[in-house]
Amino acid sequence: MKKRIAILSDIHGNVTALKAVVADLSKQAVDDCWFLGDLVMPGPATNELFELLESIDTSVYIRGNWDDCFLNVQRNIVGNHLDDPSDVYIGVLGQYVADHIKSNYQQKLASLPIHAIKKVNGLTINLSHNLNTLNSGPALLADADTMHFDELFSDNTIDIAVYGHVHHQMLRYSSQDQLVINPGSVGQPFFKHGRLNADRRAQYAILTIDDTGLAEVTFRKVAYDLEKELVIAKEAALPYLNLYQEILFDGVAHTHDDELLAKINEQYGYLASLEKLIGR
Repeated sequence: MKKRIAILSDIHGNVTALKAVVADLSKQAVDDCWFLGDLVMPGPATNELFELLESIDTSVYIRGNWDDCFLNVQRNIVGNHLDDPSDVYIGVLGQYVADHIKSNYQQKLASLPIHAIKKVNGLTINLSHNLNTLNSGPALLADADTMHFDELFSDNTIDIAVYGHVHHQMLRYSSQDQLVINPGSVGQPFFKHGRLNADRRAQYAILTIDDTGLAEVTFRKVAYDLEKELVIAKEAALPYLNLYQEILFDGVAHTHDDELLAKINEQYGYLASLEKLIGR
C-alpha cells in the first residue's frame, strides 16, 4: 500500500510559516507526518506550534539542539556561562519560551528522543535532527564529506536517513549508496549562495513509499507572509526582535556573533535582566 509521509523540521518558533505548511499539506493527501526537531526559538511561538503539529497527526517527534537550548535554560545550565554573549542570547530567548509554554508541552519536549527508526513498506528509515548521537554541530552541512553522512547508517539494514538541522533541502548518498534526505527548514531556510538564500519560502518534503520502494521524494516550498510573522513577534515583545527580522527577511543569523551580541545585550540590558532572573 502506498504511503505518503510529510517530513517537517526546524520551525524555530515561526508560527506563520508553519500555518502555511499545514495549509499546503491539507492539499497533498499525506498519510503521516514526522517532525525532526528545533520547534522553538528564536521566533515567538510556543504552544500553537504543538497544536498545529497535533492537528496534522504528527506521529514522530525528534528533539533538536535549539529545543535542548531551551531545556538547558530551564535547568540553569546556561546560567553558568553568562560571560559568553551567545549564551546570554540563548538564555534570554529560553526564558521567553519558559514564560509562555504550557507545562505539558515543556514535558513533552524534554521526553523526546534525538534519534528514531521507522519501517515503511519494507524500507528502514533512520530519523535524526543531526547525528544519531549528537543533535548539534556542523558535521552534516551540505558540503560535508560523505564519511560524516555514513554515521547516520548504524548498519546495512538502514536504507534511508532523513535529518534536519542544516536548514537546507538536500538529497545525496552514503558511501554504500544509501539515500540521505534533508527536508529543509519550515521557519528558517538557509543557503550560502545569495540568490538561493533570497528565497524565504517555508520548506518541507514528502516521501512516497509504495510496495516496491521509495517512489518519489518531493521537495515543497510554501510562500507565507513574512511581515505578518514580524508583527506577531513585535506584539509578543520578542527579545532580539531586530535579529529575528534579519533571519526572516535575509536568512542571516547572528547566534555566534559575540561582538554584535555583546553590544545588543548591553544596549537592551539583557545580561542584567537574565542575571536577575537566575539570582546571580
